[in-house]
Amino acid sequence: MKGRRIGRILTKMGKITRDQVKEALDIQEARQKEGRGRPALGQLLVELGYVNQDDISLALAAQAGMEVVDLDDFDLTDEVIHIIPAETAQAYQVLPIQYDEKSKTLTIALKSADNFRALDDLRLLMGFEVQAVVAPADQVEKRIQSYYGEDEESLSSLVAELSEVDDFEEFDANSASIDLDALVEAAEDNKVKRLLNLVLMQAIKDHASDIHFEPFEDEFKMRYRIDGVLYEMIPPPRHLAMPIVSRIKVMSNLDIAERRMPQDGRIELVVNGAPVDLRVAVLPTMFGESVVMRILDRSNVQLDLDKVGLRHDDLDQFRQLAQKPNGIVIVTGPTGSGKTTTLYAALNELNQIDVKILTAEDPVEYDIDGLLQVQVNTEVGLTFARALRSFLRQDPDIILVGETRDLETAKIAVEASLTGHLVFTTLHTNDAPSSIARLLDLGLENFLLTATLEGIVAQRLVRKICQRCKEAYTPGEEELMRLNLAPEDLQGRELYHGKGCDYCNQSGYKGRLAIFEIMVLDDEMRELIMQNASTQVLQAEARKRGMRTLRQSGLLAIYDGLTTIDEVVRETVIED
Repeated sequence: MKGRRIGRILTKMGKITRDQVKEALDIQEARQKEGRGRPALGQLLVELGYVNQDDISLALAAQAGMEVVDLDDFDLTDEVIHIIPAETAQAYQVLPIQYDEKSKTLTIALKSADNFRALDDLRLLMGFEVQAVVAPADQVEKRIQSYYGEDEESLSSLVAELSEVDDFEEFDANSASIDLDALVEAAEDNKVKRLLNLVLMQAIKDHASDIHFEPFEDEFKMRYRIDGVLYEMIPPPRHLAMPIVSRIKVMSNLDIAERRMPQDGRIELVVNGAPVDLRVAVLPTMFGESVVMRILDRSNVQLDLDKVGLRHDDLDQFRQLAQKPNGIVIVTGPTGSGKTTTLYAALNELNQIDVKILTAEDPVEYDIDGLLQVQVNTEVGLTFARALRSFLRQDPDIILVGETRDLETAKIAVEASLTGHLVFTTLHTNDAPSSIARLLDLGLENFLLTATLEGIVAQRLVRKICQRCKEAYTPGEEELMRLNLAPEDLQGRELYHGKGCDYCNQSGYKGRLAIFEIMVLDDEMRELIMQNASTQVLQAEARKRGMRTLRQSGLLAIYDGLTTIDEVVRETVIED
């Protein structure tokens, strides 16, 4: 039945009659003539009540040339079931049904033929040759629940099991003379794959932003960064360091034999139907290779200006900056403060059919339809400055420069804004006013700066109080002093914190919120820049003109019951 039309396949399967197919085809044609689009034939047959979704899935499998099976015909052993971790089976909604040790071929049952990305990901995660068959969805769901639902493999149990295995003892010492074939074999070991899969799936499930694998003299640590804070996991045995790092290298197409130089790679997965990008950075250290995996979960990012945390007045101000016909808008803050997300949210809003937007990034974190995105590659000479110079010949309306690192990039950004383009860029400074000093320090003349700069947005990320264990409390005098507050400043206000629960891993926090400081340049501010005014003078003048500082934004977030004093003190500086 491979390649045949869906109506014919369903007829051959005895699910519908030819008359029913003709009826659905007539409705399909009528809807198209009415301008209501052309619905899929299978969808119409389901709407008419002639078939159900299972029938369509099985017909699509037959159309794709995949075997359709009944799971009742298979005797599933524990050995086959435990070939992939519970988290992987549940995330991809797949069931292993056969495994051939000799050819390393795993046969999995899918609920529908269109879940083909699961095959690619499992090949990458498990290193097997993966073949797929299709089974009725209810059978697959029932067995996944039965085999994996109650007895989810925990990290602690797997680490305990691996601690008793001495297969990898030869990798215990950080020796330069490790047998490469033995290392490749260790990287392909099922137990190592299961451990790494479990760590990856757990990190994605907990919305971690990074996973750290760190070798020390006597131990091998694994840590997650969740909401900006690192949490330690149960460490695997020290002798597993090299097999785990080698497995990561295999998955990200890095050189497994190179252990003296840093390497960067990438792993692309689709977990629970959402694309997840893993950026891999390997660094040689005294006791082995340290690996950090940055998780870019596109389903977990809010590319919407209304949802990045801007207050109503800040949002209006930022929108006015973003809608300028030309000029430079800078977003500043330390690494991991959400600058890229804010800029993407702005570009997403400006992304219209009549606007051409070009971006130069290192790396490109989220691909957005309608934006022409360039990945900076310094190894071949494609720097921010070179990309930006080429952009000017591409007739853009809006340009995003991932980071202004040097005078050349700054000068071309100025040139672009003077020739009628709106330029967005980022800097690494502590607050908005100090960005002026940073640009002047790069060597940019102040008259060029005042002619082009429209506004600077500084931001930080603070953790949000967990909504499930949030409770009101009365802060002590010492705690208030950290924010220069007196008890009378809290008259009529209630402060909150999280007492800790299972949902937030007993931390009292869940998710993060951005706080902002927006400095808009007017004629008086430009005059001060021309007079080489200090950062303190610029800040005082901006505050007179209504700029809300990061600390003031943090205070408002505390009063709104969104975050805590500890978080605002940790992320903002004391003001005079």
